[in-house]
Amino acid sequence: MAMNSKPNRISGSPVLRASALATAIAAAVPAVAQDGAGRQLEEVVVTAQRRAESMQDVPVAVTAATSEDLAMAQVDSVANIQQISSSIKFDVTNSAANSANIMIRGIGTVGNSRAFEGAVGVFVDGVYRTRAGQAMQNWLDIGGLEILRGPQGTLFGKNTSAGALILNSVAPTTDASELDYEVTAGNYGRQMVRGAANMPVTDELAVRIAGLWGQQDGFIKDPNGGDYNERSPRALKAQFLYEPSETFSAQLIADWSDESNNCCYGQIDVVDGPMQPFISNVLIPARGLQAPSDNFDDYEQVLSGDTDQDITDKGAVLKLRWELASGQTVNSVTGYRDWSISQWNMDADFSGANILIINESLNTEMLSQEFTLNGVFDSFGPFAGADYVAGVYYAKEDIAAHHELGWGDQAQTYFDVYLGAAGIPAGYADASAGIWSNIDMPADSTTFAAFTHWNLDVTEKFGLTVGARYSRDEKAGAMQRNYFSPAPTAVFRLLGVQPGPEYDDTFKDSAVSGTLAARYQIDDAMMAYASYSRGYKAGGVNIDNTAAGTLVNNPAEVPGAVPLDPTYKSEFVDGYELGLKSEYAGGRARTNVAVFYNEMSDLQIAQFIGTQFTIDNAPEATAYGVEVENQFLLSDAFSLNFDVTHIADASFGSDPVLGSLADREFAHAPKWAGNLALSVDQPLSGALSLFGRVGINYSTELYTNTSNDLMRGNQGEVAANIGVRSEASGWTLAAWCQNCSDERYVTQHFNSPLQGNDANGYVSAPRTYGVTLRGSF
Repeated sequence: MAMNSKPNRISGSPVLRASALATAIAAAVPAVAQDGAGRQLEEVVVTAQRRAESMQDVPVAVTAATSEDLAMAQVDSVANIQQISSSIKFDVTNSAANSANIMIRGIGTVGNSRAFEGAVGVFVDGVYRTRAGQAMQNWLDIGGLEILRGPQGTLFGKNTSAGALILNSVAPTTDASELDYEVTAGNYGRQMVRGAANMPVTDELAVRIAGLWGQQDGFIKDPNGGDYNERSPRALKAQFLYEPSETFSAQLIADWSDESNNCCYGQIDVVDGPMQPFISNVLIPARGLQAPSDNFDDYEQVLSGDTDQDITDKGAVLKLRWELASGQTVNSVTGYRDWSISQWNMDADFSGANILIINESLNTEMLSQEFTLNGVFDSFGPFAGADYVAGVYYAKEDIAAHHELGWGDQAQTYFDVYLGAAGIPAGYADASAGIWSNIDMPADSTTFAAFTHWNLDVTEKFGLTVGARYSRDEKAGAMQRNYFSPAPTAVFRLLGVQPGPEYDDTFKDSAVSGTLAARYQIDDAMMAYASYSRGYKAGGVNIDNTAAGTLVNNPAEVPGAVPLDPTYKSEFVDGYELGLKSEYAGGRARTNVAVFYNEMSDLQIAQFIGTQFTIDNAPEATAYGVEVENQFLLSDAFSLNFDVTHIADASFGSDPVLGSLADREFAHAPKWAGNLALSVDQPLSGALSLFGRVGINYSTELYTNTSNDLMRGNQGEVAANIGVRSEASGWTLAAWCQNCSDERYVTQHFNSPLQGNDANGYVSAPRTYGVTLRGSF
């Protein structure tokens, strides 16, 4: 079967054609503006420097979206966040705990690892989330999104070597009572209900309650009946706002979410290995089942059991703000998070034969505290003015991971054939049905940081930004074996892989990261900047059953054997950037450009090499390119957004320690990626308005994994919606589709365990469509 599952249906290069179109539109916009049309682009306020300011004044590459923007682009979770910015990409395979990854500008933590924190920091209501998988749940009552691109080593310093994702809830208000609602129905049995109620209690106290309920069938079909990868999210959020004076406020946010799904091992066979005919023609029929179609577009798979995944996320954040008599502001953010995922009876051979079963769970519990002091000087030494932020941060995380492997009732038959090809007689290898490996992997980490960040006005037009952060990380991780098959001819003993040595190790590191930038206000509508940022992502202890090596490294199995070091090094990114932010055509057009160059040292790489999960460090790597973001008001009714990211190079260095990855491009780093979206908002009468959006998301070919050299070809998707709005009653009704042209392709290839050169793939969602009713009163 071909690596690229289907020929690209958007011929040529839409990005290049769209670029020419955007240029022509930009040239036409001033003529429209001269007609006296009144609508202008709204000012976008961001908190990229820990204070509210116009996006056009910040010397940081940032993309911001309001809740209305997210709704129009049909972005309600991190899963399709690339609709907002072509520079960001999200990917997840079989486990939100191990394999969820966010990449910005081609840089991110790619691969499958329980130990990994992301290179893109996720902050929800000011609290850092340690796993990208914690951003997977449907966003509930979110008021806005900011994507900070490039190292954020000062203000968002914990594991933000590639960038940061900032989400904030809609805050309660004492102004008035309000009820917001949303109801969605679509194909694949999709149902989603969201609601939020704002309730003033007194002039000083307000409460806001939000909830979500949903379900959706899976799109991977079992030819014997049923489907895989269904979803059933549930979530609640309660907020309390207390403002007894203009100088003090307290906001408490408590939230809970849960998904119990038939998830997440549904995938498609992509490259047939030597054992695939035996599996499809012998083992699957022996179970009385029909094998899946070998036509990729049918999206069929057969798994060996009913999978059961449950994800629970809960926590609270207390945000306090004091305005001092001196004019300074003290902020405190206290966060507690408890995130658990369990996956039971998973088909770990991904084949439909009942061979390998995995049961695993992971719980992470984290307490964090941050204090910041914000201040402003009208004059400061030789500077005309200055503002600053200084703060300290502390976090403590405890991780408990459990992992079991078992043989199914066809494992012995399978290995009699599989190992027979290597000359091992049938029945010699022991693959008796039942659990053969049971381990626990406890881990913990402690982080401390102190930081300061200053904006200095040298003149009215020229300014400097300087920031520094000191971080210290201490981590511990262990692998404790509860049981391993005593059979001397157990399959993994014969393969020389397990049991690996037990270990209990620690990792400590400290680093200074920071920012230096110069900005120049060319005129009231144009600002240029140059910046340097150093990002830091702590190393740690790999938590896996072979993190300290394989059978040959286990002194309990091989006398005199020496365990390997299960730790991996910290990652550093030096980011250089030139930017230009401009508005023109009477405030009806906006173009922001950023040219970036990143040098990375000890880049962390996770790989699955058939029977092992490893973490290595690439001694050096580089990534550089250019981003362009455009917004145009074509008329009072029509607007056009166009953004493009060109990653000229994102590749590992040539160090031979990298093996086949030496000089290779990163996974999930396309040369070109872009979005082109046309929106309309047109009154139909005094009571109703027509609105809609059609957008194209496009990217060129890319590697899908660091563990193999399989690629996904050029790919484009179309998303669209159209609806009506009642201005008086406050409701909207819209029909929508995502992946409207039903593009079907592999999002990530992976090496199938114990099946030679067989490869499977996680795939894109097919065409989905439905209707959504939103409103408030």
